[in-house]
Amino acid sequence: MDFEKRARELVGKMTLAEKTAQMKYDAPAIERLHVPAYNWWNECLHGVARAGRATVFPQAIGMAASFNTELMFETAQAISDEARANYNEYKKFGETDIYQGLTYWAPNINIFRDPRWGRGHETYGEDPYLTGRMGVSFIKGLQGDGKYRKLDATVKHYAVHSGPESERHSFNAVVEKKDLYETYLWAFQYCIENADPSAVMGAYNRVNGEPCCASAYLLGDVLRGEFGFKGYVVSDCGAVCDINQHHHVTENEAESAALAVNNGCDLNCGTAYKWLKTAVAMGLLKEEIITEAVVKLFTARFRLGMFDDDCEYDKIPYSVVECEKHMELNRKMARESIVLLKNNGILPLGKDKKIAVIGPNADSKNILLGNYNGTPSKYYTILRGVQEYAETVYAKGCHLFDDKANVNSLGTSEKEALIALNHADVVILCMGLDPSLEGEEGDGYNSDAGGDRLDLELPPSQKKLYHTVIKSGKPVIFVNVSGSCVNLSDQKKECDAVIQCFYPGAMGGLALADILFGEVSPSGRLPVTFYENTDDLPDFHDYSMKNRTYKFYKGEPVFAFGHGLTYADILENWIDDNTVEVTNKGNMDTDYSVLKFEHIPHKKLCGLKKVFIRNGETVRIKFDSEQ
Repeated sequence: MDFEKRARELVGKMTLAEKTAQMKYDAPAIERLHVPAYNWWNECLHGVARAGRATVFPQAIGMAASFNTELMFETAQAISDEARANYNEYKKFGETDIYQGLTYWAPNINIFRDPRWGRGHETYGEDPYLTGRMGVSFIKGLQGDGKYRKLDATVKHYAVHSGPESERHSFNAVVEKKDLYETYLWAFQYCIENADPSAVMGAYNRVNGEPCCASAYLLGDVLRGEFGFKGYVVSDCGAVCDINQHHHVTENEAESAALAVNNGCDLNCGTAYKWLKTAVAMGLLKEEIITEAVVKLFTARFRLGMFDDDCEYDKIPYSVVECEKHMELNRKMARESIVLLKNNGILPLGKDKKIAVIGPNADSKNILLGNYNGTPSKYYTILRGVQEYAETVYAKGCHLFDDKANVNSLGTSEKEALIALNHADVVILCMGLDPSLEGEEGDGYNSDAGGDRLDLELPPSQKKLYHTVIKSGKPVIFVNVSGSCVNLSDQKKECDAVIQCFYPGAMGGLALADILFGEVSPSGRLPVTFYENTDDLPDFHDYSMKNRTYKFYKGEPVFAFGHGLTYADILENWIDDNTVEVTNKGNMDTDYSVLKFEHIPHKKLCGLKKVFIRNGETVRIKFDSEQ
């Protein structure tokens, strides 16, 4: 079916005013042409977001920790089922509003280059190869392979975008060509060449002086030229207005809009494109360029089946939303997202143990959800998950971050924690961050730096409680819940077990309990380096990759990229550069991620494969150029 031909025929009947209006994210109806209104803004970072009830999978950084591309594909398929089911219901009202459509602004394939960046948990970590592999699986799962496209996936934020959040509307990222291509653009190219995403979202910042949403080099030379991208480009929200208001590259919105469209930004989230008619009248922009942009947009809408009655996805029922199959899939992804960092043999726990579950993250719903999330009607906090397995006593113990909070008004104190641990055999100490302490500008409202972090430490309130619990002498399993690196050097020395639980989704508490009590073996690996501090990292504003990430860091990390333990005893025997035999010498079955590295001369991930290995079994894995 020639979607572009149909789009050209339709767009050819539009006036200039009608065409420019269609280039705004909240495109109005054109009743005379039977075109319904459509809002292009939809989110599904780790589940359908901001549209009501949905299966909330682990945050993106957690799904990356699974190192499981096949499971990522299945997860994205489930998300696209729920997105289509929502759309099928909402369109019965005649048109769709924001968060009710089919064009989704995910995945985020930026590189988590610095642990201080607040939005790092939206990404797949610090490695371009892992990011590309997980991104391809997510895109393919969203978009489907039928006659029509199931959803439109949008890779973002193009490009060289990872903080500071408080300066993102005016920041100029200066980057050398080697880092640009090897680190910041690699995943974009890989996803475009291997998954054909429908759209690319331009970032707020400038790169080497050019605004990303109006960059002749990034959008023209690289994206459409070198990478061969054929889809449409959408601006981040308000980014085109930033060109004149904050970057001061142009004088006004008409000039900004013209610069963006002339350089290939087809769709505007924001208000700048209401000035496109003015830009044409001023001679800054030709109508022919507008026409081509609108043709791209309507090609996408036709390809999604919006104007036809034979789209196979129209039959997806609303009953798929939070269905039992998706809940079980969510639980599996959550299990595989959890990383066992240390275990002196205390894990797995026996169900006869009396457990003290202590800490501000123990019974928090917020830490399950991350950001850009939907609303689960069923969920398990860590406390609720542990209660499914064993007798527990609970104490919050302290405020998440405020060490001056009035303990009486909060109904929590260190004394409460001491009482709880005195009535238990083992302590599960649940600490870390939450999305209010790290996130997008405006969302991370409790952070110290506009969504970003100033250091890698636990909040003082938690440190105080931690030392109180450690002094008790009780065995401690430390569960760090965060979307990024936290300094766990003390925990590595002092605790019996340490677990990293990235914001784990609605089933996260139950999935963690499954691991704590040995229902399954842990199998996650760290998709980022866990540093002790930022003292020897470059300045946050510096986009050079020197001494950043596992590839180039010269110090000793607390826990390295790729680190992750299981309950089995796994032996890797590399036969040659592309062949490995993996033997489970332990007494428990486990999933296991095999990682292949090369040295060029720095260490570089170049292959990954997740396998299930039964106790006593040997599996041979052959990597090829595709892996």
